[in-house]
Amino acid sequence: MSYPPFHWASPDPVPMVLSTDEFAEMFPGEGDYVEFKQGLGIDALREAVTAFSNADGGVIAIGVSDDGHIHGHNLTGEALAKIHRLISEVHQAGRYDIRSVPVGQKSVTFLAVDRRREGFGQDTNGAVLVRRGASNIRLFGAELGAFMAERRLSRFEATKTDVRLNEVDATLLDRLAAAWGWGLDGRADRLVEHGLIERDREPRLTVAGALYLLDDPSSVLGKSFIEVYRFPQGARDYDKRTAIHGPVNVQVEDATNQVMNELGAELVVLGLRRYELDRIPRSVLREAIANAVAHRDYESTGTAVRIEIRPDRVVIASPGGLPEPVTVRNIREQQAARNLATIDTLRRFRLAEDAGRGVDLMEDDMLANMLQKPVFVDSGTSVTVELLIGSTVAPAERAWLLELEQRGEVGPEERILLVHAARNESLTNSMVRDILGMDSVDARSLLQRLRDGGFLSQSGTKGGAVYRLAGDLAPPAGLRLSPEQLADLIEELAQERPITNAVVREHTGLDRTDAIRLLNDLVRQGRLVQTGSRRGTRYVLPGEDETQLPLR
Repeated sequence: MSYPPFHWASPDPVPMVLSTDEFAEMFPGEGDYVEFKQGLGIDALREAVTAFSNADGGVIAIGVSDDGHIHGHNLTGEALAKIHRLISEVHQAGRYDIRSVPVGQKSVTFLAVDRRREGFGQDTNGAVLVRRGASNIRLFGAELGAFMAERRLSRFEATKTDVRLNEVDATLLDRLAAAWGWGLDGRADRLVEHGLIERDREPRLTVAGALYLLDDPSSVLGKSFIEVYRFPQGARDYDKRTAIHGPVNVQVEDATNQVMNELGAELVVLGLRRYELDRIPRSVLREAIANAVAHRDYESTGTAVRIEIRPDRVVIASPGGLPEPVTVRNIREQQAARNLATIDTLRRFRLAEDAGRGVDLMEDDMLANMLQKPVFVDSGTSVTVELLIGSTVAPAERAWLLELEQRGEVGPEERILLVHAARNESLTNSMVRDILGMDSVDARSLLQRLRDGGFLSQSGTKGGAVYRLAGDLAPPAGLRLSPEQLADLIEELAQERPITNAVVREHTGLDRTDAIRLLNDLVRQGRLVQTGSRRGTRYVLPGEDETQLPLR
């Protein structure tokens, strides 16, 4: 039998819609790769996921009775969360994918489970099941022993190296012990318990131990370091390369600091306050680098973790694909570690989030800073995380939102609405639905929450309600003024003294690029004259002698 559609090994494209006849032809009945489920029976679904994980993978069609009759299944948010949760309860499930596809006049939920490549899956009661024909079979006795021996998972990070414990730098051992909270007694036992040494007549470091207890792990483990490449605007080749060595905790800290320094910050002045806004939040960058180091495949000794700093993004590439059962589509719902000892120890150094929190932190902190969510790509041989620098929100708007948070916490969706209100827009229920893609009830609740918090003022009632920015929350000039009004403001400033790009940014809240664009437009219109160049560039009114005016 060939692999059915949706199966991980199927060469055919995933169908977006099926007729009932097409479904019947592609899924004539249950078998080695197909199981039908009329509803979300938790125990039965868990057994099927376990069995397919331990065999050659398979597809579970939810909303279909045993005889192939389509009853339909609505994949609501609650149902999706339920499926993610039950798969999380399976010990070492295979990778999986969930899709809702129209079949005739109804919808069917297809849960595709891939074969587990490392180790084997177990149900919550410890049962090991495999798929045989149309049945999920429990293994017992000799058959179970043979299967487990064949599929036993051996983590590479537990592999013993040639480095003896007594060769380790005492300073590094003390730092590791301090991170874990160990005293002087029983350190060797603690190192064994946490997978950092292998007990022997002469205890030797494991791969995980070498990553923390050697000044240069690459001397033993190949390219177990980080390479940072900087690419100038429009260039195909990098103009700077740095190799960051040291214990992995040091690598994470040093790489984070270097990338943050290369990116710099946006300086925004709002009235008497100055804000330095990170182009990428440090918390996000550190977590992405920590994950790349902790979850990489250390058997790939010829490949380092690679960080590319480009004008519009930072790209972090880690050798090895995502550990099972994690995929790009379920990366926020599932978690797994290729190197358990490595990531546990990194958390002790407070350089990585607790299990299941890393991706949440990266996505939430980017959204909180009005930046785009991270983009994850799994090629099978490497995992990359793209952190985009650009934003649809100007730096001045981000700074203004920080000021608003002094009145109370403002969530990501609320920030978006406040920016629209600051741009002289009147908000209505209909507009909020279009902007945020939510229903009328949620839109009304969100608007009223902002009103009750003193951020918006309301005029009108019910269907005619209109919300505007509260009168005492004046945003920077660059947000509230039209282009013509901004030009007039700059011309008024130039009547007092020569002005610079910095002066424009201070009075308008515009970023550097927009300020330059505005000044150049005024020069082209003949309303200003440019003198000097580069850092000495000044703008004066036509006919003014800039040497007779004080520079501000």
